[in-house]
Amino acid sequence: MPRVAQFDRQVAVERALKLFWSRGYYASSMKHVEEALDMRPGSLYATFGSKSGLFAEALEEYASRIDADFTDMVESAPTVVEGLKRYLHLIARLCSRDAQMPAQACMLIKTILEVNAEAALVQQQAQSMLAVIEKRIGDVLEKARSEGELRADVDCRRLARMVQAQIIGLRAFAARDIPDDQLEALADDMSRLLDCYRAG
Repeated sequence: MPRVAQFDRQVAVERALKLFWSRGYYASSMKHVEEALDMRPGSLYATFGSKSGLFAEALEEYASRIDADFTDMVESAPTVVEGLKRYLHLIARLCSRDAQMPAQACMLIKTILEVNAEAALVQQQAQSMLAVIEKRIGDVLEKARSEGELRADVDCRRLARMVQAQIIGLRAFAARDIPDDQLEALADDMSRLLDCYRAG
């Protein structure tokens, strides 16, 4: 029974992720949540405590997917820089018009831009997750520098912020319904920027 309950909870979180990512936090009423998750109010509150509690779990799921994609691209590539390039192109593909995504823009950025002081904990959670992602990028860049792939004078933390800004920009730009080939071209341009920091 516990295994079934855990599976049901995961299904509910995935449905909530799609709803919140598509509609946003405030535009997703409890009625929307009930319909999307096929749960009654009593069950929702008993399981997640509140709408913000459910949203927090949906954000965690979103962040874990980002981390899994990032880790897979970096660890499967022959070099760190090549892995980052592959990750940029993965994002371009995920943002394509054929991709099955609730929205092109990053859910974390959408959350930060949408919520106000009334949902301070939600905003703080999204901010913290973005900081963790930036640190992850910085860590792998420092690894690349220590292995001689990047120049010794590269400020990896600054470069990590630039990479994250480029990723956020690409995701936001894709919301303009840009043709897929143009998204791929942007990923190419962003990849070439990384080459400017290579050693040798």
